[in-house]
Amino acid sequence: MNKFFSLLGLFFFSLIYSQKLDNIQSGEVLNYRIHYGVLNAGTATLSATKTSYKGQPHYYVKGYGRTTGAVRAFFKVEDHYESYINERSGLPSFYVRNVQEGGYTQHLETLFNHSNNTLQLTDKEKNTTKTLKTVRGVQDMLSAFYHLRSLEPSDLKVGSVRKLNIWIDDELFPFQLKVVGTENVKTKFGTINCLKIIPQVISGRVFRDKEGVTLWVSNDRNLVPISIKAELAVGSLRASIDSYRNVKYPLRFVK
Repeated sequence: MNKFFSLLGLFFFSLIYSQKLDNIQSGEVLNYRIHYGVLNAGTATLSATKTSYKGQPHYYVKGYGRTTGAVRAFFKVEDHYESYINERSGLPSFYVRNVQEGGYTQHLETLFNHSNNTLQLTDKEKNTTKTLKTVRGVQDMLSAFYHLRSLEPSDLKVGSVRKLNIWIDDELFPFQLKVVGTENVKTKFGTINCLKIIPQVISGRVFRDKEGVTLWVSNDRNLVPISIKAELAVGSLRASIDSYRNVKYPLRFVK
């Protein structure tokens, strides 16, 4: 189950090309409740704040996931993610993954150089740094999520397929997402119309098959993730929106 928190950012996707973050409002916070089967397993939070990084306007975004309740009693998860995303290009400049999952820990920092398609990866635990080649328009797990939300409605028509590359830990993963339809999704706030998106993920390691994850995002200019379901090798996980604030456009829930 710990892999869910490690890969939470994989459920939020985007284009591989740069895009301004026009639909994100500084101070936005999204909170999610996570269930493993019938168990209340944990919480996750995503927040975005405008800032400056190396003299350029950026969004500073944070992702935080943790186990709660009975699950936390036998398996403690504390996962912290940070990303500085260039406001004009929508590409990440600096990314941090600092996690504790049971007895496993990892603290990595990634400095992106998009001008020559390289990155500098620092392992804070091992005190090592190396430079690696990457590809044009590479995203990290957080920046990919905010890219998705900057797309135009015409980019996410039912039947459309988008390809992207995401840097995860110390490896580049090619992904694609497919918009398969629209659905009305029930939440604690009421029902909201959503785009149903299936990202293709690697099977055999964590998920049952390469299309074992389904993402529902609000069918509006916000494109806020409302619900996420992951079919794992053992059991399933679901994340549902639990609270939100400072979203740029009204979320139109129907009671």
